[in-house]
Amino acid sequence: MTKTNSGNFFEDFHVDMEIFHATPRTVTTGDVALYTALYGGRFAVQSADSFAQSIGYERSPVDDLLVFHIVFGKTVPDISLNAIANLGYAGMRFLQPVYPGDTLHAVSRVIGVKETSKGDSGIVYVSSRGFNQDDEPVLEYVRWVLVRKRAAASPAPEAVVPTLPAALTPEQLGDAVPFIEATEWNADLSGSPHFFEDYKVGEHIDHVDGFTIEEAEHQLATRLYQNTAKVHFNQHTEGQGRFGRRLVYGGHVISMVRSITFNGLGNAFHFAAVNGGRHVNPAFAGDTIYAWSEITDAQELAGREGTGALRVRSVGVKNRSCADFPLFAEGTSYDASVVLDLDYWVLMPRRG
Repeated sequence: MTKTNSGNFFEDFHVDMEIFHATPRTVTTGDVALYTALYGGRFAVQSADSFAQSIGYERSPVDDLLVFHIVFGKTVPDISLNAIANLGYAGMRFLQPVYPGDTLHAVSRVIGVKETSKGDSGIVYVSSRGFNQDDEPVLEYVRWVLVRKRAAASPAPEAVVPTLPAALTPEQLGDAVPFIEATEWNADLSGSPHFFEDYKVGEHIDHVDGFTIEEAEHQLATRLYQNTAKVHFNQHTEGQGRFGRRLVYGGHVISMVRSITFNGLGNAFHFAAVNGGRHVNPAFAGDTIYAWSEITDAQELAGREGTGALRVRSVGVKNRSCADFPLFAEGTSYDASVVLDLDYWVLMPRRG
């Protein structure tokens, strides 16, 4: 009997399968510093204890997407070690702040499976939750991933495709919305004069800046999250695959886009929820990522008078400017330059 783990293939999954993922991870200030070095995030709440404390946080919380990546990384050896591609996300909520010193672990449940028409792979739908050291949930989300079959001739399980929420409402953000003292918000220190009231539904923002993906950086980032998916690491096998090279982890692109959006959404202090997201096209080392956003909704929050919720659609694009807001080429077909289409809620202080 082998003692090594070759990962689960599509045939190994079944609906209601529960997986307790290995290797809890204590988040340190070193993780935070390295995350900042990778993406250059400038959001004041995540950058300065003094700023975070002035508006009511215990101290500067860990970046929401770093929490996501760590929890996601826990799930990879059991869910997507043999993945061809991670396809999308839905119903993601960040439930409470995480601080350096907190220890995160993850649990997942399979909620759907469907073999592809070629019969050599299948889509697995998984609901995952991240918890802190007190078993308090800090994050929950659904993702679906294309996973190789061990053998194309293997019988496939009966197809079950779950019904996923098209979007979360502001009410569903619930207690995850922190109380802040908006009157203490210092726009000079946050780097942006634009508050919740300054954004209008239908507004488009070209975030202007571009970041080039470096081979060493995307490899380092994926190791930081303990993400072991072969498509990101093993050039020996991926060199013989469909692209001939390693894929950049899609979450790396999400964090790049989030950082780029600071230029235009600098007061978006909390990445509260993801309604849905798609990795539209692959990204590779050497690609330069740009981003643009559309404000699709703006909601006041009951009981949180100092805070508003903006629903944002951010589009990540490779190797071209976003001045003309590229998205679709013809009809509903994505432009070949689009790598990410992300629909999410951010929290923004209200003026005064």
